[in-house]
Amino acid sequence: MPVVEAVTTVPVPPDLAFAVSQTVAPVRYRWDPFVREQHFVDGATRPGRGVRTFTRSRHGLVMVSEYVSWAPPTNVGMKMVRGPWFFERFGGGWRFAPGPDPGTTVATWRYNFRCRPAFLRPVADRIGVWLLGRDIRRRIAGYAAGCTDPEVLAAARRALADPGPGPVRAGEG
Repeated sequence: MPVVEAVTTVPVPPDLAFAVSQTVAPVRYRWDPFVREQHFVDGATRPGRGVRTFTRSRHGLVMVSEYVSWAPPTNVGMKMVRGPWFFERFGGGWRFAPGPDPGTTVATWRYNFRCRPAFLRPVADRIGVWLLGRDIRRRIAGYAAGCTDPEVLAAARRALADPGPGPVRAGEG
């Protein structure tokens, strides 16, 4: 499967870097140029393993994804549950590690995908690598800017101060 990756170093520690990456609307829209609309589904109120989100991209494409890993402050992973017809599979993972200087974080974002139909895959995969590579670079640059935005940082700090009881889904709690 093709893979695209982007890496940046941000001037905040890993716990705060992770929290910035998990901000939700409307704060999310300040830094994430890819997302036009995003919200939890199935009654969830917080991220966590098994939680699903609805995302409408800047391209107008819709995807429902599910968190398959949730390990603050080091990593988060997701997989596509429903999405654009041309993706047979789509998944991603974001990792956060202490940076080279105190109080910094190296963020590594990686997406993998498989296009369909199979007979178009050789061409579609190359186009996908180019398009997704461009989007992931823009997105991680926006994230890096968010890690210096006082409003985004304040929201992330509030989330760190009040982690809550974990993910809440419809029919729970």
